Amino acid sequence: MPRIGESLPDLTFSAPALDRHADLREEEDLLSRLLADPATRVVEVHGDRAVVRPDDHGRPALVTRAPQPGDDAGLAIYLGTPTGPSPVGAPPAYVAVARPSDDETGEQWRTLREVGALLRPVDAAVWVTAQGVAHWHRDHGFCARCGAPTEVARAGWVRRCPVDESLHFPRTDPAVIMAVVDDEDRLLLARGRGFNSIGMSVLAGFVEPGETLANAVAREVKEEVGLDVTDVTYLGDQPWPFPSSLMVGFRARALQGRVQMQESEIEAVRWFTRGELVAAIGAGEVAISSRLSISRRLIEDWFGGPIDSPEVTIRAR
Repeated sequence: MPRIGESLPDLTFSAPALDRHADLREEEDLLSRLLADPATRVVEVHGDRAVVRPDDHGRPALVTRAPQPGDDAGLAIYLGTPTGPSPVGAPPAYVAVARPSDDETGEQWRTLREVGALLRPVDAAVWVTAQGVAHWHRDHGFCARCGAPTEVARAGWVRRCPVDESLHFPRTDPAVIMAVVDDEDRLLLARGRGFNSIGMSVLAGFVEPGETLANAVAREVKEEVGLDVTDVTYLGDQPWPFPSSLMVGFRARALQGRVQMQESEIEAVRWFTRGELVAAIGAGEVAISSRLSISRRLIEDWFGGPIDSPEVTIRAR
């Protein structure tokens, strides 16, 4: 399957590991047929949690099962099949059974934030898709036009209003996230209000209506830190189902280095050389995000490799 750009390869959640077979969603009996087939793999998602167990190599693996009676009583979503050849026969179909509650506790029930970076690509793709669509269903039970309760249709991928017959589709909110550098090749990191007390990250913000991605990068940087930027360059993108974003990553060059913080949004901002960033992390003065997030990968792309060494501890924000 196609990929666009390789500047940030192997981003978490971004591997093309799931063939969605969108054409099959039109089949009225698709879910009932799949949930009657013992070869179907069902993944249960309760709120933000699913069951995870170590595989034969000790790596976290998403637990799936055969269909059970009652799987069709609530929200079921056809997810697709794994890409690539299957070791035995045709690849299995995945169906998510989603419950609104995430009250389940215990070490087997985990969240994507906890284990997402360690999952196999197909497990990550299945879970990200299931969680994103389930969150959309949870928040869009009523018609935006007339207010009537809507019904699930097209194998979990549409909600239909029985009153005005309008169709409603899952939403994804595009956001830009950008590594801003200056003419000295220093990296700008900031801390938003409400973040970890020492956490710092690259800038980010949602795309507004009528705006290109590059224009959104320039606007967000100007609004948050008062800098004009040029040379906006796409580096990669990542689904971010917390709850429904697509993070589109860029690098941009600041035209001047004097920062004017938007105090309502930003608590702290600082330019870093590579040596200064390593020293600040090692001293426990600064924490950057885990490798789950594209923000870490944008920082490491500027840095020139992984920020890992015995004397450096990277804390997840």
